[in-house]
Amino acid sequence: MDIVIVGAGGHGRVVLDILRASNLHRPVAFIDADPALAGSRVGGVPVAGQANLLPKLRSQKVKGAIIAIGDNRARVRYARMAAEQGFELINAIHPSAVVSPTAKLGQNIVIAAGAVIGTDAELSDSVLVNTSAVIDHECRIGEGAHLCPAAALAGRVRVGDGAFVGLGCRVIQCLSVGAHATIGAGSVVIRDVPADATVVGVPARVIKIAATEAAGVGRV
Repeated sequence: MDIVIVGAGGHGRVVLDILRASNLHRPVAFIDADPALAGSRVGGVPVAGQANLLPKLRSQKVKGAIIAIGDNRARVRYARMAAEQGFELINAIHPSAVVSPTAKLGQNIVIAAGAVIGTDAELSDSVLVNTSAVIDHECRIGEGAHLCPAAALAGRVRVGDGAFVGLGCRVIQCLSVGAHATIGAGSVVIRDVPADATVVGVPARVIKIAATEAAGVGRV
């Protein structure tokens, strides 16, 4: 199936590589918010322009789309836009990733090289599982969450919508990470993380909670 990749930055290049490695879909165009990229090529694929060109691509029989944007809120927002315009949201799963046959995956999910998705794990729409990240058995990952490279969740961890689990983090079993929380790089989480909190350190501790986000302001 011909697809468009929304986002022509560094993450877009990674997604392009994953799609080519898996060889299930054919990327025919990028869309990007930066007008300076229009008319250029990324990895040999043309950047058609900005999001207002999505209906034109759909009319040209481009059926699929994937959102290659690192920012969690923007990724969810563009995914909803593409779906509303009739695109089928696909997943990009690197052939070197290990995904349990009992895992449940939503749409618009990226699983990068070397990642592991364990038994009975559930990933909601627009989740990003970066290089060599590990999601162990029976974890539940909310919409638009991002696990950075080498992050690891033990069994039965719950990660809320839009949460950011930083580079090399470790989260012990059966904990909850609240919606839109941020776990700093290298942190070791041994207790629940509140929604909208930022935690850092070994063991991880709360350094701030975004009051406006906690009140629901600005959520996608």
